[in-house]
Amino acid sequence: MIRKRHMYITEDMLKQNPNMCTYGVPSLNGRQDILVPGVPELGAEAAAKAIEEWGQPKSKITHVIFNSTSGWHMPGADFSLVKLLGLEPSVKRIMMYQQGCYVGGTVLRMAKDIAENNPGSRVLAVCSEITLGSFNGPSEADPEFLVSQAFIGDGAAALIIGADPNASIERPLFQVISSSETIVPGSEGVIEGPLREMGLTIRLSRSVAALVSDNVEEHLKEALRPLGIAGDWNSLFWVVHTGGRATLNEIETKLRLKPNKLEATRHVLSEFGNMASLSVFFVLDEMRKRLTEGGKAAMQGDGKEWGVLFAYGAGLTLDSIVLRNVITGRT
Repeated sequence: MIRKRHMYITEDMLKQNPNMCTYGVPSLNGRQDILVPGVPELGAEAAAKAIEEWGQPKSKITHVIFNSTSGWHMPGADFSLVKLLGLEPSVKRIMMYQQGCYVGGTVLRMAKDIAENNPGSRVLAVCSEITLGSFNGPSEADPEFLVSQAFIGDGAAALIIGADPNASIERPLFQVISSSETIVPGSEGVIEGPLREMGLTIRLSRSVAALVSDNVEEHLKEALRPLGIAGDWNSLFWVVHTGGRATLNEIETKLRLKPNKLEATRHVLSEFGNMASLSVFFVLDEMRKRLTEGGKAAMQGDGKEWGVLFAYGAGLTLDSIVLRNVITGRT
């Protein structure tokens, strides 16, 4: 699992594309000229490092899942990624555009299904997000438009997922146990991103935090009930989408979590902001580091055997993955 932070928007870029700084002015063509190559290039940097850490030849990658909220193009960023990395031309690809912040869990669910139904397969999952698609100048008529730009950042993350790992070479981090996804009733329009000539216009309602907290517990009970740990929230480690501080506070209060339970998420939020789909992977990597450094002692602290990856986004959609920590078990 590799994460990469990168800031694409520069003063020179804005000077060459002044329309991007003026609210409501058509600028989609200029944005696309930068994003179409930029999204797969950033994703390829993270993916190359993930493959290097994995330690296997890249020819063993059998499937690619690529997700991004920007740079829409045909062929997609998945096609460009294969070229940039020099993967086998027969690699099987899935490209996902415009899914939003919750889709980190979706990517893991798809990778798990592929890996378990195709013996010997190794899935390279990549999320690459560049905020240039939604960057814009201020407008007195639409002050809330600036809210989404204030804490959203650029970045990429890459993971390799497979079943039946080769213990002599591969060192698994987390086991993906199960998944759950819920559309919150009556939440239409709470988070949406219409595409206009001025770019991607992200809309966030002030009710997001309340809606997430009102529905998170029942959603998680359904996901964790088969393991017999539903409701015992402090017995888990937590990998939560960075979203925003208000939503994290509401989740913490609703689930009666101890203050240290969301430390990994709050650290990533403070350092990198909200990077949409890949935020949970930055948090997962932060959790990996804490478990690795803590060793077996972490099992009595933040690093329990069981955990949950929880994300939310457009829809309003709640998405969770039940994880088993296999890092401390081999320490």
